[in-house]
Amino acid sequence: MSSLCVPAHVPSVAEDCEQLRKAFAGWGTNEDLIISILGHRNAAQRKLIRQVYAETYGEDLLKALDKELTNDFERLVLLWTLDPCERDAYLANEATKRWTSSNQVLMEIACTRSPKDLLLAREAYHARFKRSLEEDVAYHTHGDFRKLLVPLVSSYRYGGDEVNLTLAKTEAKLLHEKISEKAYNDDDLIRILATRSKAQVNATVNQYKNQFGNDINKVMRVNFIHG
Repeated sequence: MSSLCVPAHVPSVAEDCEQLRKAFAGWGTNEDLIISILGHRNAAQRKLIRQVYAETYGEDLLKALDKELTNDFERLVLLWTLDPCERDAYLANEATKRWTSSNQVLMEIACTRSPKDLLLAREAYHARFKRSLEEDVAYHTHGDFRKLLVPLVSSYRYGGDEVNLTLAKTEAKLLHEKISEKAYNDDDLIRILATRSKAQVNATVNQYKNQFGNDINKVMRVNFIHG
């Protein structure tokens, strides 16, 4: 759906809401009408549609979609309609219910989002599911993976680009020692990966490869995501 275009002439938000309401009415849901509206509006327009729909009909549009749609189509429309932070919260909640099969999703959200985006996702998770992302991650994961992932989703890292190369060299050596000892749950290893800025972690990863000739990402992938 990301390739769909916003039409040159977009109906008013009130008209979009009225048409969506009609799509939900009757014996069968008009899925084509839903796609023609939500699939051809940008993020700001979809957000406004949700707001006006709730004000007009006293019902959350997402709940209406959840009630009227089924299976993969429902999931696709919901994900498309959500704000990015809400989408992350939704996917993270799905992942916590699937145990190790969806560890990659949790790691991607925890490691690739900016500090602000991760905080927004945590807030959206709390608002939607009435629980914290941290507590669900802690409950539904286990072992070394849990010990790493909980601080990853809980931390608010520095988001700047500054790098301390001396520190990167020192911590690359420390990581190599812990990995050589297979001490994947070591507190210092967790601290480095979970609290340093992304730029600093990247510098440490590069130093690790320069000093020891190995890709630390492969080691982490085997022992945490698939471990």
